Amino acid sequence: MMKLFAIFGDPVEHSRSPLMHNSVFKNLNYPACYTRVHLKDGSQLRQTFFNLALSGANITVPHKEAAFKACDEIRGFANKVGVVNTIVNENGRLIGYNTDADGFIYAIEEFKEIKKVLILGAGGTAKALAARFLEESYEVSVLNRSEGRLEFFKELGCNCFTWSDFKLQEYDLVVNTTSAGLKDEELPAPQEIIEQVLSSTRYVADAIYGKLTPFLKAAQKKGLSFKDGADMLLGQGVLANELFVKKRLSKEAIKTYMQKSFEL
Repeated sequence: MMKLFAIFGDPVEHSRSPLMHNSVFKNLNYPACYTRVHLKDGSQLRQTFFNLALSGANITVPHKEAAFKACDEIRGFANKVGVVNTIVNENGRLIGYNTDADGFIYAIEEFKEIKKVLILGAGGTAKALAARFLEESYEVSVLNRSEGRLEFFKELGCNCFTWSDFKLQEYDLVVNTTSAGLKDEELPAPQEIIEQVLSSTRYVADAIYGKLTPFLKAAQKKGLSFKDGADMLLGQGVLANELFVKKRLSKEAIKTYMQKSFEL
């Protein structure tokens, strides 16, 4: 019987996830297909999931925290951060996981000797990365427009700043987790702050993929080593697909055919 998987997001039309997962299913003869679902209201995620009779789903911005609430059971790292980006349907119960954080660690393997990281933004992706970075014994700072969402990060033990009280330090890596630059030409913080930050780091990463965001353009101008979110997307996608197929396909084969989808 053919299984159906999907990605939920707003926006979602840019997502490469269908190409990646369908490449695996097709080339490894797994009876499944993967589509996009443009979801405006995160509170409708659970109902929409069942209405579509899905076997599993990925969740992208801005619904990762809503996805956590939609699940019947949370497993692994997602418990730590309250953020879910992968859901699997187990006999009518929704099981939530987070593959974002490990996907990102995979993506930055080539960045050497990371000790101090600055995260821009305080949403679901930021939560997952902050908690994972702390597991790696990095010193983590978080910069967000306003105070409202910083409590979680303070409790984790991060240095927290708003745009108005930001104190610059030297960083090894600065990561944009906001959606600034996804559909516009915005920067993730005021230009003055971005200029300072980029003058005080060795590496730069953006969770957005498929385009050179204004943030990455600014990093490029300064001659910094930078990455967009493509490797993070690949890393989390391989882990998510393993969950979807219940590890019936080899991880290496999944990775191979996901990488091939990037050549399309």
